[in-house]
Amino acid sequence: MCAWQLQTPVAFIIFKRPETTEQVFETIRQAKPPKLLVIADGPREDRLGEAEECAATRSIIERVDWDCEVIKNYSEINLGCGLRVSSGLDWVFSQVEEAIILEDDCLPDPSFFRFCEELLERYRYDQRILAISGQNVQFGRKRTEDSYYFSRYTFCWGWASWRRAWQYYDFTMKLWPEVRDGGWLQDILGDVKAVQVWTKVFQAMYDGEIDTWDYQWIFTCFIQGCLGVVSNVNLVSNIGHGVGGTHTGSETSPFGNIPAEAVSFPLRHPKLVVRNCQADDFTQNTLFDYAPSLFKRVKRRIKKILL
Repeated sequence: MCAWQLQTPVAFIIFKRPETTEQVFETIRQAKPPKLLVIADGPREDRLGEAEECAATRSIIERVDWDCEVIKNYSEINLGCGLRVSSGLDWVFSQVEEAIILEDDCLPDPSFFRFCEELLERYRYDQRILAISGQNVQFGRKRTEDSYYFSRYTFCWGWASWRRAWQYYDFTMKLWPEVRDGGWLQDILGDVKAVQVWTKVFQAMYDGEIDTWDYQWIFTCFIQGCLGVVSNVNLVSNIGHGVGGTHTGSETSPFGNIPAEAVSFPLRHPKLVVRNCQADDFTQNTLFDYAPSLFKRVKRRIKKILL
């Protein structure tokens, strides 16, 4: 039997952290994708030394030493996390039909690439599925005996998707007022507390108070009535928490540096395409519980659950 060889393009999002970028690049180098699409933001003019950090980070891409088409989308000005990533992914999916996506602080287990590729193929034409995620925030709790489960949440610390899914993405969330005023979140989420949380988040996004792109992707999944595939083991470790992280500045976050594990092959597929409510409730009450003293409360809750 021939050894497996990655055929799917990889999109790599970088900025100004050469240390973490180098680690993630090495895992990409081992996987040897035939096409590497690199998205980079430019330095902020008021940040001393950031131009040099951006240059050092970009220089890592020049180390590609396998048979690979490298395509770059580098911004010379700083667009910010939200616009740079969203516009970069618009560009990626204008170039390719599907891609595996990694940011510069998302360190995957080598099995992540095959996991994504096999499921991109399996669900390529299934309109119910918007994304494949290697990130698992269940803290070791196996929700099924299968290799993955289905979720209403789409996680972005190591994921994959298709052009046919990304076409629904809207950075400006122009449909939010209609969803908000029509009470649609209650129908989508069915939980008063979750509705309160996401109403605040989506309103802040709509008002431009948060510079990010991924809440809009979750909003897309909600309003399309679609699901994401989530690995039943954590395949990607976020090594970017702490100094230098745009949205991961806390070194005490329980979600940072969760060890990456390997998934076993052949994959065991669920017989039914049904959302795992138990897993989603846990996710909502931990990762997406945006209340004061979040990390302390999450740690206590997880400790209580695991004991």
